[in-house]
Amino acid sequence: MAEILSALRSLMASHSPPLHALVVPSEDYHQSEYVSDRDKRREFVSGFTGSAGLALITKDEARLWTDGRYFLQAMQQLSDQWQLMRIGEDPSVDSWISDNLPREAAIGVDPWCVSVDTAQRWERAFAKNHQKLIQTSSNLVDEVWKNQPPAETNPVIVHPLEFAGRSVAEKLKDLREKLAIEKACGIIITALDEVAWLYNIRGSDVSYCPVVHAFAIVTLNSAFLYVDKRKVSSKVSSSIQENGIEVREYSTVSSDVALLASNQLDKDTGLSSGQNGVCESGTCEAEEKNNDLIWVDPASCCYALFSKLDAKKMLQQQSPLALAKALKNPVELDGLRNAHIRDGAAVVQYLVWLDKQMQEIYGASGYFLEGKGRSKKRSRETMKLTEVTASDKLEGFRATKEHFRGLSFPTISSVGPNAAVIHYSPQPETCAELDPDSIYLFDSGAQYLDGTTDITRTVHFGKPSEHEKACYTSVLKGHIALGNARFPNGTNGHALDILARIPLWRYGLDYRHGTGHGIGSYLNVHEGPHLISFRPQARNVPLQASMIVTDEPGYYEDGTFGIRLENVLVIKEADTEFNFGDKGYLSFEHITWAPYQIKLIDLSLLTPEEIEWLNTYHSKCREILAPSMDKNELDWLKKATEPVSA
Repeated sequence: MAEILSALRSLMASHSPPLHALVVPSEDYHQSEYVSDRDKRREFVSGFTGSAGLALITKDEARLWTDGRYFLQAMQQLSDQWQLMRIGEDPSVDSWISDNLPREAAIGVDPWCVSVDTAQRWERAFAKNHQKLIQTSSNLVDEVWKNQPPAETNPVIVHPLEFAGRSVAEKLKDLREKLAIEKACGIIITALDEVAWLYNIRGSDVSYCPVVHAFAIVTLNSAFLYVDKRKVSSKVSSSIQENGIEVREYSTVSSDVALLASNQLDKDTGLSSGQNGVCESGTCEAEEKNNDLIWVDPASCCYALFSKLDAKKMLQQQSPLALAKALKNPVELDGLRNAHIRDGAAVVQYLVWLDKQMQEIYGASGYFLEGKGRSKKRSRETMKLTEVTASDKLEGFRATKEHFRGLSFPTISSVGPNAAVIHYSPQPETCAELDPDSIYLFDSGAQYLDGTTDITRTVHFGKPSEHEKACYTSVLKGHIALGNARFPNGTNGHALDILARIPLWRYGLDYRHGTGHGIGSYLNVHEGPHLISFRPQARNVPLQASMIVTDEPGYYEDGTFGIRLENVLVIKEADTEFNFGDKGYLSFEHITWAPYQIKLIDLSLLTPEEIEWLNTYHSKCREILAPSMDKNELDWLKKATEPVSA
């Protein structure tokens, strides 16, 4: 790490102008949450592997900002040359720079790796001390990264209509109607999942996310896909072109944005929108005279492309594809329900296997009985279970299911103190061995052609303490409360977040992460624009019918244990007795199926309504998962879902 920082500081000093600081964001050219190995620049310079964070390197300091999910992990991974800055507790990076770096300081950043929103916020903060944000002409980290992985060249795949539910033609028609309403002549689409969703394509350029490194530009007349052409077979190219989309090289997006800005991009392309657009012959030209704005999403468009546009002819607002993608069509909803049934079966099969292993290898009392583990002498070292070997087994159960294409994120398989690290990622060399006397939390998911899954369960194979039971029960009560909520149209996730926290707040407990996020349809496991969270951005978009959202409260005691329970919910119209204000009301439908461990629940803390909900949910688990179980698995599931009473 010292050599990397020294090399970067040397480049900063020789830069024109010399840089007082260099910002290294986590994001790639598309502002992605998860990035390819080649784009893990912040991880390379800092050693911190979490998905969210930002590194700042000055002449004599190195600081890393990250959020509450990663405080513990960052403390463990950062060397003593780095200082951790806790988002929400310490000053933000722009405030810290403004207050601590010299007047007229130059702060460098690769403009491809920072969003318009972020860059403009920094510029406003820096202005008070006449500091300047400098767009570097190359990425300085790339210059010192000697063994940087090569760019991915995985094939682009057409996502069939039987899974997508809507054709590219329909999606382009809707998009062009929105452009016309907003007086826009075109839109630059930079978010990888939006490009994939719009053009019904998928890929494997980013681990766990079935996306392609690509940009898109759509005008009233034309549509373009910017991608490394080596990834596009002639068959896929023909399919894309049949939808009126021209395939161009990834690197030409920069020059084409400049052409778009000067109204030259549509000239001589030979493409017109035809049946895929809102304009018929002769009408597009008339519309284009009135429609001269270029739509960019300032949260996902990089500063490099934005800088090529005329500020007076720009529409800066959320991409219309964010909401369109979040509102699942009936085919996508059915696919997600089916994917979660297969996924639930895999999770139950894993629990059956794990229960047996914990008893046989460690003398644990098991999933159903309470008792301290009896130390057993293992006959051979290979029999031991670790966080990694256990999670590999879980992946193996998923891999047998129809339409499985891989995991949707790195499995969080965590024992005891590691479960308190919210986004813990076990590594084979350093991971813990499973312990019959400690809590085990596993948060995992998969990519299936018909849907993306995400589920968390927390279990104990020995004798949980009364405190652990009380904490688990409080988390479960919050999980139930949110899932049972009914709320009027127009309600956002910020308003609902409190429901999952109230049972914890009663004891002075809480958790440092949001409570729910959207999920893609064979796309990213974290999908906006909606979320259920205490964070201000949760106010931006109301929750709407046919959105998908997770319900995942938790509680974490540093150095001891962690608890989280997570189901995926579909938002649907609620059948309420009344309809005050004619707003219409919404509710949730659970589509995740796996039991909650009764042994970890203090039933005396549950209300009769909560017990009824638990019994009903477990009854549905039995009914829905039974066809996927063999006799041994079904017997276990029946026992795990037996009705309870206070």
